[in-house]
Amino acid sequence: MRTLGARRWWAVGALVLAVLAVGFDVTILSLALPALATGLHASTSQLQWFVAAYTLVFAAAMIPGGMLGDRFGRKKMLLIALVIFGGSSLAAAYAPSAGAFIAARAVLGLGGAVILPMVLGVVPTLFAHEERRRAIAVVMGASMVGYPVGPILGGWLLGHFWWGAVFLINVPVVVLALLATAAWLPESRDARPRRLDVPGVIGSSAGLAALTYGVIQAGQYGWGDVTATGPLAGGAVLIACFVAWERRANEPLVDLTLFRNASFSVGTLLGTAVNFVMFGVLFAVPQYFQAVLGTDAMGGGVRLLPLIGGMLAGVAVADRFAVRAGARAVVGLGYALLAGAMFAGATTSAGSGYGLAAAWITVAGLGLGFVMPVAMDAAIGTLREEAGGVGSALIQAVRMVGGSFGAAILGSVLNSGYRGHLDLTGLPPIVVHEVRTGVYGGLEVARRTGSAALAGDVRAAFVHGMDVLLVVSASLGVLAALLGLFLPSRRPGEVGSGRSERPESEHEAV
Repeated sequence: MRTLGARRWWAVGALVLAVLAVGFDVTILSLALPALATGLHASTSQLQWFVAAYTLVFAAAMIPGGMLGDRFGRKKMLLIALVIFGGSSLAAAYAPSAGAFIAARAVLGLGGAVILPMVLGVVPTLFAHEERRRAIAVVMGASMVGYPVGPILGGWLLGHFWWGAVFLINVPVVVLALLATAAWLPESRDARPRRLDVPGVIGSSAGLAALTYGVIQAGQYGWGDVTATGPLAGGAVLIACFVAWERRANEPLVDLTLFRNASFSVGTLLGTAVNFVMFGVLFAVPQYFQAVLGTDAMGGGVRLLPLIGGMLAGVAVADRFAVRAGARAVVGLGYALLAGAMFAGATTSAGSGYGLAAAWITVAGLGLGFVMPVAMDAAIGTLREEAGGVGSALIQAVRMVGGSFGAAILGSVLNSGYRGHLDLTGLPPIVVHEVRTGVYGGLEVARRTGSAALAGDVRAAFVHGMDVLLVVSASLGVLAALLGLFLPSRRPGEVGSGRSERPESEHEAV
């Protein structure tokens, strides 16, 4: 398939559109939750399931989705997944009740779980090493664009239309992705598909879903709550059983020997660490813009655009730098930029303006642009073409679980820093709990009571919590830079050590 010439980059355009659809949805839901609570008369529990239904199905279906692409064709499965994603977006937009919306979100998670492994699984079949990193950078960059653009579009739509309009954003993107995929993306699959590993499918799906649910519960109720510890323990047991089965299965779902390859294991860990480190930006900073600087969700999205500008600049430079200096140097510099940006962000005070935030998130974006393509290329480059779908799904599953743990852990750090810095002296006990729930609860109490002093204290406490979170994220960035030293050196043009260079005739291409 690498003889397709310029058509390969048209195919990347199709992959970008597919990733954009998923990226938009990540940020749109959190923006729409207040309107959904009113429009669908949703309880707090139902609002939580609006988020959890998507995440749980996404976790459970990712590895089986990758396997289906390897077995039946990645283009075919991507087209099917896009239809599912677009149809469930329509169902979510016009859901008549909270229950119907939860069901639509679950089906949406199924579509997303197949789209991402297919996208990354196709890239190694299209590009040799010297161009693969650039293609990965384009695709991963598209996934990040959704973070600021989603709130900008969603905020405008919520201001002019009903809540369901924000979920219709996906539909034209999906239609374009369908047309582009059908026209430009060649088919690829495993020429000798293995037997279906039913125990592997069940074990991986149940284990990942249980771990993800446990993390969700930990984020809401604390790590010691039985609703968190039970699923976490059960998920760990299921994953251990899955690993034990895969090691003895004649035709396993997942090739666990991949983890013996330093490029795969270190690249996957570096990609996972990015999720963890960037959580400080993508979770705390939009809240800072809205609660402290006083912007709305749309304005918060606009103020995140320097992150994308920095990332695009990093991507443009990283590939050429990697050719000359090697992957280790690029990853080390990228994480140094990320860590330095986080440390700078941790100097924010309640009186700091947007200028400081714009400067450090730009540098953070630059570091992200350096790290992500190189780390993902190191991992994806080791995959055999015939197992690209399930291999990419494995990488995404590790990143997703790691990112979920990072979100829960860093969310706890933020909350602890916020609560520990509050001065609740003299407040009636009836409102103390509401103030302690978070910055928005505290500001609402301050608004009702007309207390400017309380509002100022709440904002200062949130900024303190954000600063602590950023220090923790920066420290992890330093550790990740050290981990990058274990990334194997590879000369330009070489393939990953685990790659299969079998003849083109063994892989279908049209």
